[in-house]
Amino acid sequence: MFPFLAYGHISPFLNVDKKLADRGFLIYLYSTPTNLKYASKKIPGKYADSIQLVELHLPELPDLHPHYHTTNDLPLHLHNTLQKALKMSKPKFSKILQNLKPDLVIYDILQQWAERVANEQNILAVKLLTSGTTVFSYFTISLSKPGDVFLFPQIYLRKSEQVKMNET
Repeated sequence: MFPFLAYGHISPFLNVDKKLADRGFLIYLYSTPTNLKYASKKIPGKYADSIQLVELHLPELPDLHPHYHTTNDLPLHLHNTLQKALKMSKPKFSKILQNLKPDLVIYDILQQWAERVANEQNILAVKLLTSGTTVFSYFTISLSKPGDVFLFPQIYLRKSEQVKMNET
């Protein structure tokens, strides 16, 4: 499991981890030490043997100290730097995969490159979308044409939001 470096992405991955562990899977959760410290507090004791935390150390970049290897409390001006450091960690991620030899890599949609790294080692990779249905419904509505039928009327845009969206 390879979530993006944000608590809001790690939590849904942990939910999937627990479901898989309940079915007898051994899970490796890859992230930075800062994020793994957070994740470890969210893993109940009964999953301690099934969910293994694997540290992914990012390259050192100016102003991106290890405590900033997460989006939590990350200054806005360092978000692109964090993304860059994560992409630069491809060789380290590849080495982790070589050593652990997982059967499957489940990666965050924000790390499309993880699929290629896994496939280069003949490891199947699938992406996990951590966004809720409302986000996808919003895009469905925004791409719809007059007369299209939206199947989920409970999720809608207010008239003011529709006007604002049409202005952009």
